[in-house]
Amino acid sequence: MTRLTKTPTHSQTVMNELVLPNDTNTLNNLMGGRLLHWMDICAAIAAQKHANRIVVTASVDNVSFNRAIRLGNLVNMTATVTRAFQTSMEVRLEVWCENIPQGIRHLCNQAYFTFVAVDDAGQPTAVPDLQPETPEEVQQYEGALRRRQLRLVLGGRMKPSEAHELRSIFQDVPPRDYSPGTNP
Repeated sequence: MTRLTKTPTHSQTVMNELVLPNDTNTLNNLMGGRLLHWMDICAAIAAQKHANRIVVTASVDNVSFNRAIRLGNLVNMTATVTRAFQTSMEVRLEVWCENIPQGIRHLCNQAYFTFVAVDDAGQPTAVPDLQPETPEEVQQYEGALRRRQLRLVLGGRMKPSEAHELRSIFQDVPPRDYSPGTNP
């Protein structure tokens, strides 16, 4: 049986939120937990659009808070599925903050979320394949396997020796000298 195939465009999701007083800490910056909540919702919508199923969050990669998002800023999030596996999908998310009156816009965060599609009984279920179309989509698609293997190794679900895509990254890297007196 052939699985349905979709493109990243099918899943693209844009979500906007205005930072209000209830969303901020005592410094009038958006609370990190609130941003993560919004990011999870946006990424989940993208995954659901790809899978046509309910999805559950399986993992969130490193999220660095690169720039404070201030009270009154607009938060713009864009999420797109970068690769689909058997039952899981990787979603790339970008977060921009915008000061509308000043006309200033900054990239604040980027992250990768992993979702698993589930059936009505809550069991994992197959998702459509993903066919990248643009060079950037191909690059994201190809990198997704390495990111997935890293997640599985860090989560204890894969042995490092089985992570063949990760090993290929380090094959041509010469060993470094970490002995005392050297500057690595």
